[in-house]
Amino acid sequence: MKVSKQARRDGKTLFNACCVNGLLNEDKVRQTVTAVIAQKPRGYAATLTHLQRLVKLDLDRRSARVENAVESTPAQMENIQAALTQKYGPGMNVTFWVNPALIGGVKIKAGSDIYDGSVAGRLAALNDTI
Repeated sequence: MKVSKQARRDGKTLFNACCVNGLLNEDKVRQTVTAVIAQKPRGYAATLTHLQRLVKLDLDRRSARVENAVESTPAQMENIQAALTQKYGPGMNVTFWVNPALIGGVKIKAGSDIYDGSVAGRLAALNDTI
């Protein structure tokens, strides 16, 4: 479904109204969506579709997945989380996963960026060059 310019503009306005200090506030999003559904202004479905898209993009941008071959220590977790917060800003939602297939090292997916420092990643890169 194609979203009109007006719906995009309205969705962006609603999205900006749901942000507090540059971070998305989930309670404000719920209240905003409830208010829009109750009022049912013209083109509200397209506006809410665009708002949903913006919220999803923001959540993806503020989430990071850290994969490690072995369980990370709490100190390592804190260091990684601090580094990601410094690079991407406050409000990062970091999840840690153990993935034995990495053999060794760490693989981090933050937003649309991927940092692969794993042995499996290096072996795959080496295999591609041969």
